[in-house]
Amino acid sequence: MANIKSAKKRVLIERERRVQNNSVKSEIKTYIKKFKEDLAQDVAKAEETYKVLSSKLDAAGRENVIHQNSANRKKAHFAKLLDNAKKAK
Repeated sequence: MANIKSAKKRVLIERERRVQNNSVKSEIKTYIKKFKEDLAQDVAKAEETYKVLSSKLDAAGRENVIHQNSANRKKAHFAKLLDNAKKAK
């Protein structure tokens, strides 16, 4: 455990940030699952879910919850899946 007052405070702040970051990551994972389910059933519904998922990934990248390149890579991957599903119909 930290001995210096500022180090103790830093431990508390990092704990709060970790909880918040895990919440955001969990929300993104939930939307990814929802997108994949919607993609298998209804492309129009998947398109709406993709818009929400895309904005969540952008926000997480901006806030450094996940790396910006990782967010962009995931968005591109899901956009490609959506386009392929549209072409298949």
